[in-house]
Amino acid sequence: MELKLTRPICFFDLETTGIDICKDRIVEISILKVFPNGNRESKTWLVNPTIPIPPSSTAVHGISDEKVANEPTFKELASQVYSMIKDSDLAGYNSDRFDIPLLAEELLRAEVDFDMKSRVSVDVQTIFHKKEERTLSAALKFYCGKALENAHSAEADTVATYEILKAQLDRYPDLENDMKTLSEYTTRKKAADFAGMIAFDDKGREVFTFGKHKGVLVEAVFDSEPGYFGWIQGADFPLYTKKVLTAIKLRRLNNKF
Repeated sequence: MELKLTRPICFFDLETTGIDICKDRIVEISILKVFPNGNRESKTWLVNPTIPIPPSSTAVHGISDEKVANEPTFKELASQVYSMIKDSDLAGYNSDRFDIPLLAEELLRAEVDFDMKSRVSVDVQTIFHKKEERTLSAALKFYCGKALENAHSAEADTVATYEILKAQLDRYPDLENDMKTLSEYTTRKKAADFAGMIAFDDKGREVFTFGKHKGVLVEAVFDSEPGYFGWIQGADFPLYTKKVLTAIKLRRLNNKF
């Protein structure tokens, strides 16, 4: 089954220095862009992360410091990456919890004002886990009858993810071939930021999910303790979380006048 699209969707995968959204960096990114007319374009970049790649990470994806020593940094590639995804929805494997948050951090670090307000995301892993509970390699074998060659290569994982989603739509008649519906199906928990530090209450208002203000409205905290916003901005929080909190603070100030 081919995807029914009203706008392009970009399947993508990252290989990284590790799994810390704030501190780790991209070493490889592959994007497969699928258009509503069925056309596709793809691009894969090796990236110099500007920090050492731990041997444990190299053991997973095979990318060493030497391999990327002469490659561009993400900041140098950011405009090309954003140009490819800016008009598109996003899809990946475990992308809602890892790839999209880390990509957002890298783009914001490169001074590209990325957000998800005008797009949806489809996490193929969530469909798989809700339906079959297996890994990416097993998913490709189960749905497509193929062995995953070059696992943990960003390009191979990206293409596999695209093939799996199409096969999932063939297999499960209750899955609607619509990106907004699939995004809602694959969303694990609604949060205002990628890191899940700001959630929504039952009235759709932002609340903190951590620290001494856990469960308290963000706007109420900013009113009662103005310095808390400044503390967060100066501390080691994800850039996207800071961006969301800044938007809430500006909204609050605008509503006062």
